[in-house]
Amino acid sequence: MGLRFLVVEGNTRDAREIHRATYGRTPSESYAAVLQDIEPGLVYDIALPADEGANLPDPAGLAAYDGIVLTGSRLNIYDATPEIRRQVDLMRAVYASGTPSFGSCWGLQVAAVAAGGDVRANPAGWEVGIARRLSPTEAGRGHPLLAGRPAAYDAPAIHLDAVTTAPEDCIVLAANAVSPVQAAAIRHDGGTFWGVQYHPEFSLDELAVILRRRAGALVQKGFCRNAGEAEGYADELAALHADPARTDLAWRHGLDAEVLDPGRRTREIRNFIEARVMPEKSARFRA
Repeated sequence: MGLRFLVVEGNTRDAREIHRATYGRTPSESYAAVLQDIEPGLVYDIALPADEGANLPDPAGLAAYDGIVLTGSRLNIYDATPEIRRQVDLMRAVYASGTPSFGSCWGLQVAAVAAGGDVRANPAGWEVGIARRLSPTEAGRGHPLLAGRPAAYDAPAIHLDAVTTAPEDCIVLAANAVSPVQAAAIRHDGGTFWGVQYHPEFSLDELAVILRRRAGALVQKGFCRNAGEAEGYADELAALHADPARTDLAWRHGLDAEVLDPGRRTREIRNFIEARVMPEKSARFRA
């Protein structure tokens, strides 16, 4: 029997539809496609907790899934709007269900806050495009989430906020100069969450689409001198996605196989499935 996953979409309806209009899929649909590329027999449901009146599973319903993943989001968790509070409440139910869970960016932030941590605007500012020189901590070097990652690696990323206070039972697994919590394992209320602040699920093509939408912000924050430069940067990332053998572009942007090879870029998601989901599914079946 194939794996059954729940993909928890972090965005509001408007943000989802903007992503669909520019990329062809919502963020949760895109994330689900990555999961199915890794495990072709995987089936999934999508939860939309940002939507008022959304039909969300309780801990018993969540326990029926083999794994749960949380997407990124345009929201800022410290705003504590109803759309955000519903997501934190759902994450608390995920912990209580005991179902293996994983999240990228916003997903890590929701999991941290649901377990008692705090998230704020990162004093170091916006980390956008590629997160550089990510390094496993001493605990991370032996942790299965980062198995196969080198001593320093890069990954797609786009975030302003960061975990500023880790929850009580949290192991920080990776960090860099921008964010002290780039990967973590969190235990809370009988459940365990693994997550990263970057986006291993993003292809360079999807990242390029997002950066085109943020061209004005890239200029405003000084990453690009004008909109043409921002568009050019996104165009080159898309070209590199189409042809990863473009040595000229890989050299220009300082990217190696940790980003260019889909199997290595999605390493943490693969490790989550192999090291957490599959063993627990097998244990449940034996039970």
